[in-house]
Amino acid sequence: MLVLNCCTKLLMLEKMLKSHFPESLKVYGAVMNMNRGNPFQKEVVVDSWPDFKAVITRRQKEAETDNLDHYTNAYAVFYKDVGAYQRLLEEHDVINWDQVFQIQGLQNELYDVSKAVANSKQLGVKLTSFKAVEFSPRSTLPDTSSLRGPSPRLTYLSITDADLLNRTWSRGGNEQCLRYIMKLISCFPSVCVRDDKGNPVSWSLTDQFATMCHGYTVPEHRRKGYSRLVALTLARKLRSRGFPCQGNVLDDNTASISLLKNVRAEFLPCRFHRLILTPATFSG
Repeated sequence: MLVLNCCTKLLMLEKMLKSHFPESLKVYGAVMNMNRGNPFQKEVVVDSWPDFKAVITRRQKEAETDNLDHYTNAYAVFYKDVGAYQRLLEEHDVINWDQVFQIQGLQNELYDVSKAVANSKQLGVKLTSFKAVEFSPRSTLPDTSSLRGPSPRLTYLSITDADLLNRTWSRGGNEQCLRYIMKLISCFPSVCVRDDKGNPVSWSLTDQFATMCHGYTVPEHRRKGYSRLVALTLARKLRSRGFPCQGNVLDDNTASISLLKNVRAEFLPCRFHRLILTPATFSG
């Protein structure tokens, strides 16, 4: 196991990961953020260098940690050899198994291998699987012609909006998520539409893996074209900074799937898998 701390090596890794799209997108997004200020205090672990077979991004050991915060305690995984990934998992000191955390990736064996190692350490594993999508350059031009009602005030999110986002996110409603959202708003691009009183009515933001997330429109402002405008504006903002325009959508979220098809987003051949792992100490 090697920890890549050298800026030159991290820039090399960023370029190398590009040749393994789309499966490497989550790790690629994390590494891009590391090479641009590293606001989430991440580091990279590889099985070998430069001919790596598995890469894991994780929180730096010296970073402040809440053992219940699986939002921030997050690992992204890409491997060329699933055996190399399993060996990294089994190696001492690669994963902090004493806290609640998540593992993200876009490869099919991720769940089975991670679950086998986690079960041997008496951790529970909850899997959520999504369709993975990417906005193409042709789909990233915002269009206000189809909006209904008065022209929207298009801006970005503020930390003062975090409580609303925490209450409306299906994954939220807790202290750890509130802190996480505040950090995302502070560090990464976001877009929102505000009403005439300055309140957010539609929004999306970007996470630590450079993934568009928490796209939401309050019920009384739906069917006005705001979700489309927000998604395309954020995708364009990310692309202008050199980031991939990636996202995830649940299979039963028919409204979002329809929107993504409408803006000609590409549904990737791989699926996005998010595993939440919980030690017995924190279960129940």
